[in-house]
Amino acid sequence: MTDAREQSAESGDGSRPGVGADPARNAEVAETPVEETVTRAIDEGRRRISRRTWPLLATGLLGGIDVGTGVLALLFVEHETHSKLLAGLAFSIGFIALTLARSELFTEDFLVPVVTVIARQARFRMLMRLWVGTLVANLVGGWLFTWLLMAGFPQFAETAVEAGSFYVDLGLGVKAFALAVIGGVVITLMTWMQHSTDSTGIRLVPAVTAGFLLAGAQLNHVVVNSLLMFTALHTGDAPFGYVQWAQTAGLAAAGNVVGGVVLVTLLRLFQSPHTIAEERANPALGVAVGDDRRED
Repeated sequence: MTDAREQSAESGDGSRPGVGADPARNAEVAETPVEETVTRAIDEGRRRISRRTWPLLATGLLGGIDVGTGVLALLFVEHETHSKLLAGLAFSIGFIALTLARSELFTEDFLVPVVTVIARQARFRMLMRLWVGTLVANLVGGWLFTWLLMAGFPQFAETAVEAGSFYVDLGLGVKAFALAVIGGVVITLMTWMQHSTDSTGIRLVPAVTAGFLLAGAQLNHVVVNSLLMFTALHTGDAPFGYVQWAQTAGLAAAGNVVGGVVLVTLLRLFQSPHTIAEERANPALGVAVGDDRRED
């Protein structure tokens, strides 16, 4: 019976075990869905990380604007209902826009390009270029959109000041950093779940849930809190300035990286060591292999 089961677990050519194979005998079949998700992430990472500068910046600008639509929804609902819970749910509109419009946030680039670099399909400096370019573009796009937002809806000024001041009032201590780490975990988990399926409809589920948690629970996310602080600053009545914004955003970015890269991305890769090993065995051109670079 055991031999028959093992034989039936083999694929047609016998090269790869199929459904029903014993993970204790062949670890490659232990996490097949995870391996497929990692492969999707690497393929997407190659595309993202190799873009030219202007498409990269344009995508980041649009990401800031798309999240800005979520900020509009948040301020509108909170102004009308005085409910942070409903306002957080309304904010998910911004993340739905991110998903359907194919724009991009700095924190969405934790899982996909980091996996690509670890798999030796891109260079580390390309990752740094992507992170810096996307973050700056997110903030510029968000600043411009929130200026338009407050110019068009001055009645939201009091709500905007309250929402933006929350993150400054957190200070630069353990609580603020912990909320930033959790924010990084939530957004990177969203990215992982979206890459686990090809269905656009299913991808909207993690977009809505992540957006709701980030805004409803007031997690410390560098782009979201920056846009809310920008709305407060645009009113002219904010009890803080751009120096305090920069300090708050810097701590949030550091915590987001820890949560997204360390607590989600790296741990997820340990679920699928075989896929990473296969990719690393065939590095992309120019990627370092030991003390050498592949040039042919």
